[in-house]
Amino acid sequence: MKKTNKVPKGEFGYFKSEKKKRIGTTAFLFAVPLFIFFTSWAYFKTRMTIWTVVTIVGCLPACKALLGLIMILRCRSMDGKLYEEIRSHQGKLDMAYEMYMTFYEKSAYIDAVAVCGNTVVCYSSDPKIDPPYMEENCQKIVRKNGYKVTVKIFTDLKPFLERLDSMNAHKEALEDGIRFTPDEKYPDLSRNELIRHTILALCL
Repeated sequence: MKKTNKVPKGEFGYFKSEKKKRIGTTAFLFAVPLFIFFTSWAYFKTRMTIWTVVTIVGCLPACKALLGLIMILRCRSMDGKLYEEIRSHQGKLDMAYEMYMTFYEKSAYIDAVAVCGNTVVCYSSDPKIDPPYMEENCQKIVRKNGYKVTVKIFTDLKPFLERLDSMNAHKEALEDGIRFTPDEKYPDLSRNELIRHTILALCL
């Protein structure tokens, strides 16, 4: 089986991996139509050929890829020491790391998200984050997907870590009595994992 260095969304190192991937993809998508353009120009001695039209049309996917690349280049990677510190408190919780959550009006960097039952807690080191706005919109979308969660975003690390410890200590109680029907599209995912999946869909 062929090995890959791609890091899945929601895992530490995702942005570093995704930047390399998108740079390569964007370069390739531009290289193909440009190769066609310059080759046809050299052969026909003029740019006024059908191959110029092919080149222009061929650059459209490349431009779309470039826009995605610009967006991902704006996202910083998570600090390794911070990741290790949070990871040491993860326990049995379903968590995601290194995300850039986006909504119509505002976006923000989210270092970590933990899910347990109807409780979702996040930590963000982004100094520009608007916690109430991000909490409200994240909660609204997750609830529309059928999960009655409460979302809380911490901007201070210590209380976030304390909440992770508390969630681990009371994990069974937090999940007790919650009805869950597996999703037909993702039959192998638990309820916590489906909530995590929904949150990741809101992120770059």
